[in-house]
Amino acid sequence: MATVPRPLERDISRKGLSFGDAIFGGLMALGSLAIVAILIGMVYILANQSWDAINRFGFQFFTSQTWNPVANQFGALSVIYGTVISSLIGVILAVPVAVGVALFLTEVSPKVIRLPASFLVEMLAAVPSVVFGLWGLFVLAPHVLRPVETNFLGKYFGWIPLFSGSGNGYGMLSAGVILAIMIIPIIAAISRDVLRAVPQNQREAALALGATKFEMIWSVLLPYARPGITGATILGLGRAVGETMAVTMVIGNAYHINTSLFKSGNTMASAIANNLGEADNVYRSALIELGLILLGVTLLINIAARLLVWRISRHAGGGVL
Repeated sequence: MATVPRPLERDISRKGLSFGDAIFGGLMALGSLAIVAILIGMVYILANQSWDAINRFGFQFFTSQTWNPVANQFGALSVIYGTVISSLIGVILAVPVAVGVALFLTEVSPKVIRLPASFLVEMLAAVPSVVFGLWGLFVLAPHVLRPVETNFLGKYFGWIPLFSGSGNGYGMLSAGVILAIMIIPIIAAISRDVLRAVPQNQREAALALGATKFEMIWSVLLPYARPGITGATILGLGRAVGETMAVTMVIGNAYHINTSLFKSGNTMASAIANNLGEADNVYRSALIELGLILLGVTLLINIAARLLVWRISRHAGGGVL
C-alpha cells in the first residue's frame, strides 16, 4: 500500500520544484536576452565602423551607382539592384520546382524511393556554396547557359530588354540559376514537412466527394499548406540574399545596372567578399555599410515573412505554419 507524503515532505518537494522552474525560466530568459544583445551589438559595431561612409555620402549612398575606389566615391545602388534581381530570379525559378519535389515526395512517389529521395534532397542542402560556385564557373555558365542565352533566349526573345544583347554565360542569369539550385532543397524540405502535416481527413474528404488526385492537391492540399509554403519561400529568399561565394564566381562582378540578365552585375555580399581585404579608410567604411544594409534587408525579410504567414494563416482559417 502506497504511503502518503507528510505535509512537510510535500512542502519541501514543491519548494524544490519551484526552485528548479525558476532556474530553468531564468536560463531561458538569459538565452533570449543574449540573442537580442548579440544582434544589437552587431548593429552597433557595423554602424560604428561604417560611420565615415554614412557621414560622407549620406542618403546618396543608396541612389548613386558610382563605385570608384580611386576617387573615394561610392554608391550602393548597383549592388543593391544586383542583390534584388539575382535573388528574385532564384526564387522565381526555385519555388515551382521545390513545391513540385515536395508534392512528389508526399503524394506521388512510391514508398520504396520516398526515403532515399528525401535524403538526397536534404544532402543537396548540405553541399558547400563554394562547390556550387565551382560547378557554375566551369560547367553551368560556359556549357549550359551560354548556348541557352545565345541560341534560344537571345534569338527568340531578344526583343525583350531582359534578354537583349549577347551573353557569355556569366551574369545575372547565371547567379539567379545558381541561387535557385541552392535554395531548392531548403524550400522543398520545409514544404514537404508542411504538406505531411496536413490532416489526412482533408485528403480523404476531397477524394470521397469525387475529386481526382490532382484536384485534391490543387484545391485542398496547397491552399491548406499555403502559409507554410510561403514561409519556406521567404526563408529561401533570405538565404539567396546573403549568398556570397557561389554568386561571386558567376555574376561577373561589375558595378553597373543593366536591364539585360545576360550582362554582368554584382551583389552586396560579393562586393564585400571581393574587396574588404584590400580596402582601408573610406573604402572599408563603405563596404561595412554594405554589410549593415545587408543585415537590415535580412531582418526586414524575416519580419515580412512572419507578418505574411500570420496574415495568410488568419484569412485561411488556420493552415499549417
